[in-house]
Amino acid sequence: MIEKMTRYDFVLLSSGKDGFIDALSALGVMDITRSARPVDEHSAGLLSRIEAVDANISRISKGTDEHLKELELSLRSLQKEAESAARWGDFDRAKLDALGLPVRFYCIPEKKFDPAWEELYAIAETARERGKVWFVVIGEADIPAEPLPVPSKTFTEYEREIAGQEAAVNEYKDKLESLKSTLPELKADAARLRGELGVYLASVGGESAADGELTVFEGFAPETEKERLAKAFDELDCVWYSAEATVEDNPPIKLKNNKFVRQFELLTDMYGRPDYNEFDPTPYISVFFLLFFAMCMGDAGYGLLLIIGGILLRKVGSMKNLAPLVTILGVGTFVVGIVMHTFFGIDISALPWVPSWLKAVMITGTIAGFEAQMVLALIIGVVHLCLAMIVKTVYATRNKGFLGSLGTWGWTLLIVGGVALGALAMFSLIPGPVLKWIVIGLGVVSALGIFLFNDIKRSPLKNIGSGLWETYNTVTGLLGDVLSYLRLYALGLAGGMLGKAFNDIAAMTLGDGSFSFGWFAFPVILVIGHALNLAMCCLGAFVHPLRLNFLEFFKNSGYDGKGRAYKPVTK
Repeated sequence: MIEKMTRYDFVLLSSGKDGFIDALSALGVMDITRSARPVDEHSAGLLSRIEAVDANISRISKGTDEHLKELELSLRSLQKEAESAARWGDFDRAKLDALGLPVRFYCIPEKKFDPAWEELYAIAETARERGKVWFVVIGEADIPAEPLPVPSKTFTEYEREIAGQEAAVNEYKDKLESLKSTLPELKADAARLRGELGVYLASVGGESAADGELTVFEGFAPETEKERLAKAFDELDCVWYSAEATVEDNPPIKLKNNKFVRQFELLTDMYGRPDYNEFDPTPYISVFFLLFFAMCMGDAGYGLLLIIGGILLRKVGSMKNLAPLVTILGVGTFVVGIVMHTFFGIDISALPWVPSWLKAVMITGTIAGFEAQMVLALIIGVVHLCLAMIVKTVYATRNKGFLGSLGTWGWTLLIVGGVALGALAMFSLIPGPVLKWIVIGLGVVSALGIFLFNDIKRSPLKNIGSGLWETYNTVTGLLGDVLSYLRLYALGLAGGMLGKAFNDIAAMTLGDGSFSFGWFAFPVILVIGHALNLAMCCLGAFVHPLRLNFLEFFKNSGYDGKGRAYKPVTK
């Protein structure tokens, strides 16, 4: 739900601007209209300091940064060079130079190495592996191969450098680990700087009047704070006015939802907060995203793992806020997984010891020759889209009035009414003759709204042309929208089949059941296989339900999502 806002306008002496903003910051609920970006050198400097502190927090929290990556890259490079140098063994470069003879290093395929060379030339073979031979020749020799560059260091020298580099890496890791104790202080510093930036942007966001002697500020606060703010503003050295915020004022959007729905607000923010005259999609997302996620996962066992994961995340500071959402998704997945009769890839509907009352809630078999779960996915999709159209109609009527939304009413009556009549006819709840006249009446009323009165301010000919174009787009788009919900069935089926495949592969290692190496491979395959399947299922179960809400539902509900978030000036 979108919380109602009150608009406030303040007029004060420019000399008292700083004290005024400071007083608003202490109240902590006033969103002063201000720039979203730095406006001068001071605000740009504050933003740079915030970014620097955030970067420090990130590198300390993750235990890594660019410098550590450079150290580790240098270490891997040394280890690779040392591996190459090890094939030449240790040698004294000064003694080789003192010989006064050319020293050449070779590496050639073993089948090309001629043992007769050892009789003809001063050759020292240093290594022989992977079908290759490494050797050194002192003096002139007719070897049919290009010599390699002389190693810059010996293996022992590389070992010393590697030891020093490993010490540097460990020392820097210890330094980052020791800095974790400063995280609370750094986070507090970042919050302070953000507050300071917000206050500064608010202070420079006022409009000057009376040759700079006066400053005018505009701000918004929740309607529930009206009485408290009125008392506080009466004590300030300013003239202030208040009025109910309107769409034209472009007020900030503050969402007000219950504890369950609030967990899904981050998904709404991923797309964009609603405009002031729009609806809050979070309650719809909370129900359908949870249902779609659970259907895409489709495994009660994975639901239990998500529940455990959500409980464990409560102890991880950086992930603590996500813990309730993960737990909720886990509970939904467990329940839907039971209905879809899958537990770690096992079809529990076929198990004889599962009680009959539990099997009664499981969806099995076919409907009209199609898998029951596939039909269910399409039915849910139709309901989701019909709900979107109903929401669109309600808010179009509220914002444009009944006469201004006749076109929307026409489509909603035609599609939602048609679906409802089809369901009633399927179960023979309406007599045939009555149904016929209802369909005719519904078609006529819908056609009037779609083709003649979709915009009562335009001429009938323009409305007919617009109606025909919208009919083409709706007919071609609606079928694709409905079929998009098949992904709920397909992803759940794919995850279940892959889980079963891992179960079968693990069972094959047991052979005839006698004790063998298979008893050790069995749990390893199960754990690794289901871990991979769980990761892939979670990815698909997040992306595709998000798409069904952001694309199919938002498009058919007319949701725009271009509102700005409520950000009060606070200390």
